[in-house]
Amino acid sequence: MEAVIGEVVTLILMAFALGMDAFSVGLGMGMFNLTLRQIFKIGIMIGFFHVWMPLVGMIGGRFLSEQFGAIATYLGGGLLIFLGIQMVRSSFKQEEESLIAPVGKGLLVFAFGVSLDSFSAGLTLGIYGAKTLIVLTCFGVAATVLTWAGLLLGRRVQGWLGKYSEALGGGILLAFGLKLLIPL
Repeated sequence: MEAVIGEVVTLILMAFALGMDAFSVGLGMGMFNLTLRQIFKIGIMIGFFHVWMPLVGMIGGRFLSEQFGAIATYLGGGLLIFLGIQMVRSSFKQEEESLIAPVGKGLLVFAFGVSLDSFSAGLTLGIYGAKTLIVLTCFGVAATVLTWAGLLLGRRVQGWLGKYSEALGGGILLAFGLKLLIPL
């Protein structure tokens, strides 16, 4: 029972870390004049992609785990470390990314781009044999709620928090990757 609770807490923290980029992008995008209906649709779409991307990653990760055994453990930890470093680095870049309009095809491209990191995490979790339903629920709910929070908060405040929230998310993923590679 204690192991299951530990796994759920770990997955919630990981889902929160992966959702921080959706929060930070939502925070910046929330500065634009979006209706509550648009905010709702954006959150649902990002949540949807944060379910499907890790599912595809988990399927690939389970295949790798079966084929390569112990080597896959090191690959999974390395992927999380790489992903965490990339999130931290990108949070400190000075140039602004071009804004993709969050409507129609632009919303699909936007949601896909924000959700790419959850594919890598899903790959890692598949290697470790994490429980699929718990992972997908945690990732989807966290991404949706954090996107909504970012969009709504962005309507109220300036964008200074965005880069720090993405750096925090990257730091959490980096810590999980190190924990997998250096068992205590």
